[in-house]
Amino acid sequence: MKTVTAALCWRSLRRLALPCSSPLGAVLVWAVLGGVALPCSAAAWSAPEEESCQRERPNVVVFFTDDQGTLDANCYGSTDLYTPTMDRLAEQGIRFTRAYAHIVCCPSRAMLMTGRYPQRSDINMWAQGNMKTRKGRNLLQSEVTLAEALQTVGYKTALFGKWHLGAHADHGPTAQGFDQFFGLRGGFIDNYNHFFLHKNGFHDLYEGTEEVFAEGKYFPDMVTERALQFIDQNRKDPFLLVVAFNIPHYPEQADAKFDERYREMPMPRQSYAKIISTTDDRMGQIMARLDQHGLTERTVVVFMSDNGHSAEDYQISGADHVSGFPEGHDYGAHGGGGNTGKWLGQKNSFLEGGIRVPAILSYPAELPRGVVRDQVVTAMDWMPTVLALCQVPPTENRFDGQSLLPMIHDEQAETAYDVVHWQWGDRWAVMEGDWKLIGQQDQAISLGNLSDSQPEALNYLEQKPLVVEQLLTRHQQWAAEVKASRQDRK
Repeated sequence: MKTVTAALCWRSLRRLALPCSSPLGAVLVWAVLGGVALPCSAAAWSAPEEESCQRERPNVVVFFTDDQGTLDANCYGSTDLYTPTMDRLAEQGIRFTRAYAHIVCCPSRAMLMTGRYPQRSDINMWAQGNMKTRKGRNLLQSEVTLAEALQTVGYKTALFGKWHLGAHADHGPTAQGFDQFFGLRGGFIDNYNHFFLHKNGFHDLYEGTEEVFAEGKYFPDMVTERALQFIDQNRKDPFLLVVAFNIPHYPEQADAKFDERYREMPMPRQSYAKIISTTDDRMGQIMARLDQHGLTERTVVVFMSDNGHSAEDYQISGADHVSGFPEGHDYGAHGGGGNTGKWLGQKNSFLEGGIRVPAILSYPAELPRGVVRDQVVTAMDWMPTVLALCQVPPTENRFDGQSLLPMIHDEQAETAYDVVHWQWGDRWAVMEGDWKLIGQQDQAISLGNLSDSQPEALNYLEQKPLVVEQLLTRHQQWAAEVKASRQDRK
């Protein structure tokens, strides 16, 4: 049984006639909720059943882009890119310079949705992508998603775009807290015929669990149109809107209006730049609708990419005609046009370029504007942070992520992470301070240092055996713990 327990807190405080915003009330909230610190400030908690609290809770918009690399926005130093919406969010919010997602999309999305390491929810390899196949790997139903947590206090919820946490009809967004879903249940699609293009391909466009056929319609526009309609329909009530764009992920089918802007830029950066600007443009349309309804000040906006930029190359083979393309059609990322600066790596790599991504949080009514934070943050932090800002108590599932509010309000605050872990299949990485150990199964492969002038270029495996031993032990202990927690909940 999934629960988000707040009633005990409110009843206890009311019996004592204490507001949550009082010092003693704050202590009682901390005690009742098991020592979880939550903010009692300008956005003081109110009883969830009170109508006034309903009105005061902010809206939440999450922009989760796909394969957008480490520095690939103007506000991150890629001045050859046109990204006015991302830059605006940085100007009116907090830009994080050391934000970590994962090496590919499935685990990153589990981190976002649950605030927990993806291995706890059985996402340690590709989730089921085609709804029409036999049931495969899906996000565990025992997980409480961000949408489920916000639903308990009256939020309207929608996800438009990409899910990729399990396509089976008994699972998916509408089975885990989203009132509305439109998009792809699997990994990626062509933006015009809506087919997954790898191997023999399959059609992947759904309204909830009902297949939708809309050949010729540009998928990012359909996602944006749904988002605008959702804002219009719910502008008077608190809502959660997750816009999980399938771009800049290949195939890089950009809006033609950016052709001239990037005409002189060499490939593959040109193709990538055009699809980045297309992504930013659709984000801008959604932000403009918030402006139109006067919602921007009271809307929490999260922006993050799911992993580093892709350097993949793919072509349609002769056996893959189901996708509707001729043999030899190139639909990959043309070898990669992303910018990682001094950081090595790209998507599917545990090097910084594979997992360090752009990330911004904006909430003009309550949070600082135009500030930068360099502490370690992860995709797991969004859920506890959003719940705190929305005055919603934690879920029954313990978070691995941390609220970002302390470091947002105090630039000297230390990161909440002593150690960060990643795993995908039998590959893994563990980071402590500036040291990162990358391995496979129980074998350490490389030890890099992020403070070097060329980070992770040198392998210290032989020179630093004690560091290797310490980090390997940390990984093994963590792997055993998350495995046990997953088995207990299947």
